[in-house]
Amino acid sequence: MTDDRPPGTAHRHLTAPAVPDTVDRAHQELELLWAEAPLVGDLDRMRFELAVIEVLANVVEHAYGDDREDPADGAHGARGVDLDLAVEADRLVAVLHDDGIRAELDLSRVSMPGEDAESGRGLALTLATVDELEYRREDGRNLWRLVCLRQD
Repeated sequence: MTDDRPPGTAHRHLTAPAVPDTVDRAHQELELLWAEAPLVGDLDRMRFELAVIEVLANVVEHAYGDDREDPADGAHGARGVDLDLAVEADRLVAVLHDDGIRAELDLSRVSMPGEDAESGRGLALTLATVDELEYRREDGRNLWRLVCLRQD
């Protein structure tokens, strides 16, 4: 099969259960993405990785509420995530789908918590590093879309 992508672009996909080990797998996919698109600058890589990992970690931790049953048991659907990572000519894009509960949040109201807070920085950090962050519920699944405009 020939690769019809424009030069300098790349794409990776990960389908995995919504468990902490998946965050490590996402790091590996990002490394493979950078190997396919070596001209992406360090600053763009760092801010994109931070945002992707923060959102994914939030999904793993919060998308299934307080339910801590085995994600493979089928009791609550697939309990999985699909992560698409793309390097385009002018941007880096991540789209994450999960089949967890609806996230009850207003992204326009997300802010950095006080310095004594032990959690709650993930989405605030993400908003500080990306150019676009979108969340919506679509076909019974959560969709997160992150865009970093390339500065390199």
